Amino acid sequence: MTMWYTRAVDDVLHELAVDGARGLDDAEVARRREQYGPNELTERGGKSPWKILWQQFSSTMVLILIAAAVVSGLLGKATETIAIAAIVVLFALLGFVQEYRAEKAMAALKKLAVPIVRVIRGGERREVSAHELVPGDIVLLEAGSAVPADLRLVEVANLRIQEAVLTGESEPVEKATAALASASLPLGDRINMAYMGTAATYGRGSAVVVGTGMDTELGQIAALIQDVDDSATPLQRRLDSVGKLLALAGVAVAALVLVIGLLLREDLRDMFLTAVSVAVAVVPEGLPAVVTVTLALGAQRMLRRNALIRKLPAVETLGAVTVICSDKTGTLTENRMTVTIIDVAGHYLELTGTAHHHPAPALGGNGAPAKTPIRVEEQPPAIGLTLAGGALCNDAALQPDEETKRYAVLGDPTEGALLVAALQAGIRREDLLAVAPRLSELPFDSERKRMTTVHRLPDADQLPPALRGLVGAGLRPDERVVAFTKGAVDGLLDISTAIWVGGEPRPLDDHWRERLLRANEQMANNGMRVLGVGVQWIDGPDEPLERDLTIIGLVGMIDPPRPEVKAAVATARAAGIRPIMITGDHPLTARFIAYDLGITDNARVMTGLMLDGLSDAELARVVDEVSVYARVTPANKLKIVETLQGKGHVVAMTGDGVNDSPALKRADIGVAMGITGTDVTKEASEMVLLDDNFATIVAAVEEGRVIYDNIRRFVKFSIAGNVGKVAVMLLAPLLLGSEAAVALLPLQLLWLNLLTDGLLGLGLGVEPAERNTMRRPPRDPQAGIFSEGLGGHVLWVGALLGAVALLAGRLAFDNAHPEDRTWQTMIFTALAFLQVGQALASRSSRESFFTLGLRSNPTLLALAVGVLALQLVVLYAPPLEQFFGVVPLSGRQLLTAAALGSAGFVAIEAEKALLRRRA
Repeated sequence: MTMWYTRAVDDVLHELAVDGARGLDDAEVARRREQYGPNELTERGGKSPWKILWQQFSSTMVLILIAAAVVSGLLGKATETIAIAAIVVLFALLGFVQEYRAEKAMAALKKLAVPIVRVIRGGERREVSAHELVPGDIVLLEAGSAVPADLRLVEVANLRIQEAVLTGESEPVEKATAALASASLPLGDRINMAYMGTAATYGRGSAVVVGTGMDTELGQIAALIQDVDDSATPLQRRLDSVGKLLALAGVAVAALVLVIGLLLREDLRDMFLTAVSVAVAVVPEGLPAVVTVTLALGAQRMLRRNALIRKLPAVETLGAVTVICSDKTGTLTENRMTVTIIDVAGHYLELTGTAHHHPAPALGGNGAPAKTPIRVEEQPPAIGLTLAGGALCNDAALQPDEETKRYAVLGDPTEGALLVAALQAGIRREDLLAVAPRLSELPFDSERKRMTTVHRLPDADQLPPALRGLVGAGLRPDERVVAFTKGAVDGLLDISTAIWVGGEPRPLDDHWRERLLRANEQMANNGMRVLGVGVQWIDGPDEPLERDLTIIGLVGMIDPPRPEVKAAVATARAAGIRPIMITGDHPLTARFIAYDLGITDNARVMTGLMLDGLSDAELARVVDEVSVYARVTPANKLKIVETLQGKGHVVAMTGDGVNDSPALKRADIGVAMGITGTDVTKEASEMVLLDDNFATIVAAVEEGRVIYDNIRRFVKFSIAGNVGKVAVMLLAPLLLGSEAAVALLPLQLLWLNLLTDGLLGLGLGVEPAERNTMRRPPRDPQAGIFSEGLGGHVLWVGALLGAVALLAGRLAFDNAHPEDRTWQTMIFTALAFLQVGQALASRSSRESFFTLGLRSNPTLLALAVGVLALQLVVLYAPPLEQFFGVVPLSGRQLLTAAALGSAGFVAIEAEKALLRRRA
């Protein structure tokens, strides 16, 4: 791509063969449109709704269920077919809705193209559609104009452009036209360019189009978004591997049951259906439903904590996060410039509630934190005069916000910060202007880097307290006009001859110049923006402005960290999660905020230019050491995320601008800002922060861990129960004889799998957080779902359930005729009681059920009672007796089944007691 910002304006116009005054003629526009195409973003390779729907039926567990439904249908078992098909359809619809909503990032990106723009063509000013622009078109910009293509600026008049969507820079950028020397400047430093998707906020200008459509910076981001493949979440990968494992186990067990039945000379048709039922029994059919409901309930809890989940699997992925890559502005900070230091000779004032451990500035003197409101009469006169000067030399306005109880700034954020600081001292700009009206002004421009306003003062006895210091400085009655100037400190020094010391002007000698520069540098190194405020006495109407100023004081301001973020960072680090700052802001500001919040304990910051010079191997070595990245490009952000993922990390990435979208889409969890975020970032994300707050991410991570723990509990509970049922089906013919070739009928297996597993699984899915949830490291992203002893637990608990159920059948078998199906009903009922006890004991892997108490999960308790009630309805309601093929049990038999059913609860509680003793 041509480095247009390094070329002089005349060279650019010559290269594009256009007259800057006349623009292109219609014939040339038509030729170039044929050559370059329309000025629009093109979409490629998106998923169609049909493809999304098809993918919902391709997971292993769903394929097993579909096969089981087909076989049941072929065998004429309509009930079983309908029951299994209903599960499949529900699961597919839920998945389709979630994924279809995610395929909208490109549509949102296209909305940033503006429909109508003003151009010069054939020497005339015209309004044309933005889609019709071609390279070489001359575009006119003014305040409020959206930038319709990538432009090289030709003329500017105080033009400022808000580029936050592309660079992350929170303040509008002052634009110029001169060529820039470096060919490797980041986007935010190319001050002679304007980019598609940004907007002019102040001034006016003209520019020549140098890039359209996919050849713009926005087009490159669109290409990056489309090049990023959606990767499966850790939960999706684990469940898929579990599904494949269970599929193999199900086929093997079904084949074994079929062989055993045929050896015992059972009917082939019946045994085939039984074998299919066993295969279905191996698969936890309730798992998709339980996972979906658990994730949905978790998403609701997160919403109450200001985290909106757009894609359900993201709820669980949050629990596996090992790295949080966060933007700075608005997420870690408050997204409002705030005055933190007022520094005058002999005194400095640190405004509490906004300052964060700033060292004493270099102008020296006494100073201490001051609570607001500030009492001006208790401060040296220069403090009030600095605040008053900053308020008078100001074009912003404050508007009260009833909802936030703060002031909204109308105008430049820096000027707004000066007004808020003055207001904290009881100084209102409107009151000052009422007694000291503005006579004239010199507006701010990028060359002078300062602004001056001229004011007529009232009589000395009518001066407001903040301006009375002027009288003490020897203001004569005829000196009724003064000019206040604010701007960059180095520029102010060039036009100043005095400094305010002890209530009066003193010569600005080398000593004071050095101290001013040192104070400016020290505050700048702490990430602050520093402005100087000066005053000039005007003797007559012809006296030139911005000469022989007296410097009153310096004002340091910063976008301060959110007060709750420091604790959230500490919580994240205690939970083994590493926070990383990735911002388009200045390196010094980024380093200071990161150090203040505890994100980093060293001074190392990497810029986008440094990253561009690293190979993949070098970046892989650096990425574990550096926690602060500044002045980065969209490609840099994407590369950082990919490198972290390549090292095995589960990465959450926050962002609000279009420039963040590719990295958000590539991250395991893309987190968009709800207040400042663009539609593009929201559509590319998995989660939206409704309050734009880093602390909300940490709260969401805690919820994610709880949800994963609960899903893992259900997998442990459900598969152990299925192992028990399979053991019953395999061993019943061997232990009870050939009469028990089919220990459980297909509908009985489905009842136990769907109702008992499903309902009790939902109860386990709402188990509250354990006490150590955020005091343990993240789980290993590579670890399987059966890790940490879960596999062994499943096997021994499953074996126990199977053995106890077979014992219940044996007791009934010995006391009844084989044709009597009481033994089968005893097995069926004992398994229901066993799984209720198993669910109650599975609420925690360590804590006793009695320590947790009944009231901490009332949902599970109610569902357990409900499951037992439904089981009794099946046993004793005549229509259901016949439907499920059961017989009513006597009171003694029911008590026997219940007593045997408690064995699972007792055994699991004993295991937990042993684990606690070992720990």
